[in-house]
Order: sequence, then C-alpha cells, then structure tokens
Amino acid sequence: MIDKIVLRIAKSAILSRFDTEYKFNKEELLSHYPFLQENVATFVTLEFSHKLRGCIGSIIAHTSFLEDIIHNAISSAFNDSRFSPLRLDELSELTLEVSVLSTPEILEYENYNDLLQKVTPNVDGLILKHGVYQGTFLPQVWEQLPKPMQFLEHLSMKAGTDPSIYAQHPTIYRYSVEHLKGRFNEILPI
Repeated sequence: MIDKIVLRIAKSAILSRFDTEYKFNKEELLSHYPFLQENVATFVTLEFSHKLRGCIGSIIAHTSFLEDIIHNAISSAFNDSRFSPLRLDELSELTLEVSVLSTPEILEYENYNDLLQKVTPNVDGLILKHGVYQGTFLPQVWEQLPKPMQFLEHLSMKAGTDPSIYAQHPTIYRYSVEHLKGRFNEILPI
C-alpha cells in the first residue's frame, strides 16, 4: 500500500490555497520519501457529505509523484469545472482520496459482448478512446455502477458519446489503482 504521506501532501496542498502563509518543504519531502521523485499518475477525489465534490487526475505518468499529487489536489478542490471552488467551511465534512494508477494497457476484445466478459468489476479502471471521444472511470466507480453493462454505458456518456460507440470498436485501456482515503480533518498536514 502506498504510504499515507500522499494524503498528507494532498491535504497540505489544499490548505496552502486557503492560507498563503502555510508552506511545506518539497525538497525535504523528496529527501525523506525518495519514491515521490518517480513519475506517477494520480487522481485526487474529494467528497462532501458522501457526494462527489471534485475529481481531477492524470491518466499517464508525466511528472513526479509529488508534483502530480499537489497539482491534482489543488485542481480537484478549486478547478473542477463541475463544481464551484471548495470553501473553507466545507473542510470538516470533506473526504479526501488519492488513487495511484498503474500504466494503462490496451484491452483486446472481439466485440461488445466479449468486452463485457473481459472487464473485471471492482478491479479495472477503464479508458475509452475513439476519435475525439475520451473518458475514464476509476475502479471505485464500480461501487455506483456494479454491472459491466452499466459501467461501460456510463463510461461512453462520460466520454461525450453514447453506448452505440462500442459498435465502432473504440480502444479500451485497462488499469488498476492503489488508493488511500481519509476524512480531511483526521489527516495530519505536513
């Protein structure tokens, strides 16, 4: 399991936006936790009173673990276009989750029925790509959409299209995640 330091970094990144005096030392973190230097893709998900409040992430590793957590925590809290920026009075009811993605791999399939059989509920995160359409669901989405058909139908809608896209055989990638989750007010800042 990934070290709980990632939750502390995400919380600290969000807190730094509410209090400009609040700073944490990136160099010291990298010295104490060398794994934070590796290029890793993360998603940061926020829930307020058990409802989605923000979710922003990277599908492909393109920067250090540390920078990806910081960027996605701030973006999830303040730049998710589906929500207004996070307010200070929401922090006491906030849940924070950091997901670390494996490298996505193409999922080979013959047709839609074959795809339904090949996805693994509660394990697979999926990416749908076809032309201008692209969307992803983390494995945690299986909690709300437990059947493969539901999961794939909603994934197509998230990508900006509809389930008929599967007749065109879009590229599907599969990935897994390690994730940590905690109540915001119970996570120690750095």
